[in-house]
Amino acid sequence: MAEWVKIGEEIVGRRRPTYVIGEIGINHNGDVSVAKELIDVAAQAGAQAVKFQKRTPHLSTPEDVRHTIRQTPWGEMTYLDYRYRVEFEREQYAEIAGHAESSGVDWFASPWDVPSVEFLEDLDVSCHKVASASVTDLEMLAALRGTHKPVILSTGMSTLEEIDRAVEVLGTEQLVIMHATSTYPLPPEEANLRVISILQERYGVPVGYSGHETGLEISVAAVALGAVAVERHITLDREMWGSDQAASLEPQPFIDLVQDIRTVEKALGDGVKRVMPGEHQPMARLRRHTDPVSAAS
Repeated sequence: MAEWVKIGEEIVGRRRPTYVIGEIGINHNGDVSVAKELIDVAAQAGAQAVKFQKRTPHLSTPEDVRHTIRQTPWGEMTYLDYRYRVEFEREQYAEIAGHAESSGVDWFASPWDVPSVEFLEDLDVSCHKVASASVTDLEMLAALRGTHKPVILSTGMSTLEEIDRAVEVLGTEQLVIMHATSTYPLPPEEANLRVISILQERYGVPVGYSGHETGLEISVAAVALGAVAVERHITLDREMWGSDQAASLEPQPFIDLVQDIRTVEKALGDGVKRVMPGEHQPMARLRRHTDPVSAAS
């Protein structure tokens, strides 16, 4: 088990700056220029990383929905064709990697199948992210462990028993677990933030929070409750086409979120009760000093 995990140049764990991930996912809609703009948003906000999704569509798309017709900005097409339409290939990811490096943020992705793990390894990502939908894909989890890279495991729509099995396959040496609820957008009553401490106690690894709510309060509260990482979907405009846009943060709210997280980090302090510097002046002015012996007599 590891109390801290190194991802790229960052140390993720207790008493470290909260590791903030801007989840781009597929909100780029297959457009590299949009992906670059979102990387710029993450960099401006002060996030340490951005995350994408990588699929091999003919493997990761369920058979029963492959031929479903979907209305898209590019016309009517099957769901499988749509999945290919928004997928980046190596040349595009190389361009994205270069832009992320020049912007000062790390990048990685959630692979959705074993070939995608190999694809991302070829690009030498710093870590891998397991999407909540893949918690039970033990073949892919074994492939991820074989990379010897840090793994961030989201736990939405999963039981503790399913997480136990995933952790057993992945190991705990380089593991970060993210509490998550896979409801889009997330209502407050389903956030269940007290699970953060349960995961910390059960697995003894750094635990963060991956949020799908529309506001900022729940993510900030997660940090106050001990989350060492926060991941939020980001978008240029929530009115853009795409299934994740409505549960994403636009640039200014994401910037505000990171600022709020940094404020909470300062406010948490070190837990040692003492008189703070700003208290000395009001203490001298307001506190009465009474001799307890004289008061008793």
